[in-house]
Amino acid sequence: MTRAIKTLLIANRGEIACRIIRTARRMGIRTVAVYSDADRDALHVDMADAAVGIGPAPAAESYLCVEAILRAARQSGADAIHPGYGFLSENPEFVEAVEQAGLIFVGPPASAIRAMGHKDAAKRLMEKAGVPVVPGYHGEAQDLVVLAGKATDIGYPVLIKARAGGGGKGMRKVERPGDFKDALGSAKREAKAAFGDDRVLVEKFVPTPRHIEVQVFGDRHGNVVHLFERDCSLQRRHQKVIEEAPAPGMTDEVRAAMTEAAVTAAKAIGYEGAGTIEFIADGSGPLRPDGFWFMEMNTRLQVEHPVTEAITGTDLVEWQLRVAAGEPIPVEQDAIAITGHAFEARLYAEDPANDFLPQTGRLAHLGFGPGARIDAGVRTGDQITPFYDPMIAKLVTHAATREAALGGLATALAETHVAGTVTNRDFLLALARQPEFAGGIVDTGLIDRNTAALTARPDLSEAAIAFAAIEALGVDPAARFAGWRLFGEGSVTVRARYRDMEITRRLVLGGHGSCRLEGGEGDPLDLADVARSEGGVAARSGPLKARVAADLVRYETAGATIVAAMIDGHSFEIAFPDPLAAGSHAADASDILTAPMTGIVRGVTVCAGDQVREGEKLVVMEAMKMETTLVAHRDGLIAEVLCAVGDAVDGGAVLLRYQAED
Repeated sequence: MTRAIKTLLIANRGEIACRIIRTARRMGIRTVAVYSDADRDALHVDMADAAVGIGPAPAAESYLCVEAILRAARQSGADAIHPGYGFLSENPEFVEAVEQAGLIFVGPPASAIRAMGHKDAAKRLMEKAGVPVVPGYHGEAQDLVVLAGKATDIGYPVLIKARAGGGGKGMRKVERPGDFKDALGSAKREAKAAFGDDRVLVEKFVPTPRHIEVQVFGDRHGNVVHLFERDCSLQRRHQKVIEEAPAPGMTDEVRAAMTEAAVTAAKAIGYEGAGTIEFIADGSGPLRPDGFWFMEMNTRLQVEHPVTEAITGTDLVEWQLRVAAGEPIPVEQDAIAITGHAFEARLYAEDPANDFLPQTGRLAHLGFGPGARIDAGVRTGDQITPFYDPMIAKLVTHAATREAALGGLATALAETHVAGTVTNRDFLLALARQPEFAGGIVDTGLIDRNTAALTARPDLSEAAIAFAAIEALGVDPAARFAGWRLFGEGSVTVRARYRDMEITRRLVLGGHGSCRLEGGEGDPLDLADVARSEGGVAARSGPLKARVAADLVRYETAGATIVAAMIDGHSFEIAFPDPLAAGSHAADASDILTAPMTGIVRGVTVCAGDQVREGEKLVVMEAMKMETTLVAHRDGLIAEVLCAVGDAVDGGAVLLRYQAED
């Protein structure tokens, strides 16, 4: 029996809410957005046909509040709720509350979510169904002594994993028995904060693992199909960075074994809707039919679902809505085929050169390169807040071959420009061009092995300084009398700041579109044929008159003009302080410990008067549900502790003060 969906409430935010709205609109379904106080002006709110406020910014008081979601559904006349991913998407009590309210839940039944909601129970169930699982301890005991003993029995290295949730939260790799206690405590705290459940399991760490998952889909008529596999091995902190489909090196034999295991797993729990069976595969050599193991099932739509849509020509959100309405899966297994290759890159507000710390800020500019599908939940002018996941967008490319699809991804990333916050764009571009990855050699350790090269901050070039100065100071070397002065050459003193570096230069205007930047460590930079345009500056330099150009975005902050320059594939944000603005002198950086991002203080391990040594743990912070440990950057005496557990602090806030050094 079918029941048409007329009004759909999306119990989520950001890019997935926008993604669902697009498909629902195409299907003629009215959409309702929900929003917290922090999201009042968000993109998904503007896109929806109606929007209802559901509470304060913290997710626990808004997007995780079941009663607020149901109240919004009643107020808006919704007859169905789509949970997206994250938040309440894998909460069986929420599913039951939706159904008890007489609404359609766009997702699997509560029984299926419960069966797979805890990794330990799910693995016991899969063993019974004949699906191979990773060796480990999946029992109920949570005492340190028991878990440490099981880790010794399994053999180090091991993984501690939160039994609830996913996304790498509550997961720690432990190399030695002496590290187990601290790793367990950290994993439990992070799991509790993210999922409200601090119970964990312990598994054998596969030394050269590949993360390969199979998209499955079921309906209430007993049909289950698969839509082939995705490779999600490019990870850092156990979070996916770039995904692709199909998996490189996949053979027909291994694909048949893996997809059969995935369908078996879905049928074992009576699955309905979109789901993903995640496997760990041995990546030490070619993929083998006996070399993969069940890891977990995500009983929802995955972040990386667009690569599956690209290679199969499907719209998985449309399938979700049709199956939720009681329709059968639109096609049979034999009609689903792979066409070409696809990649997805996750663009985040985070600083790869600073241990990928989440970043905040207002997006002064957001522009994407050509040729990619863009799934975004923000736009120019929007604020990246500390309350939610810092994803900006997903860039998806599809082509006939893996090489062409990866080349398209690199091109799209190279021409994507974000200003107003630090992002991982340069890191993603370096990763897309990384030789091993380009050659199809992938495993979950690839990023860790190449972190230094992938996250290295490029040197600030003199050309970037010159172009940024031209933009910030309003200089036009091509103006008719730009370089003319009654006595000598015309010049401008350039004072700027890039990260912690103070910049002082002299920009000499030579007239006829030429200029020279002096004062750097090397020879002066001579530029000819300088031409300004909306959004950039171009010039020619050197004996070969090589063309150099930069995309530029200018925006104002308190006391400074910022120019975001993208040049030679690298991004720089250069600040030009307003000389008339009132300033203050910051304390000596060696005497303070500051918050690297906006977040919550979760632990303080020292008191005033304590003597600390370099590298000693001082403060634990949480931002975007991820913990970051701040350590002493020098030996010294703690003079003052300026934060406490539970404090919400801004990025740059002083947390501790050392006794000043002589």
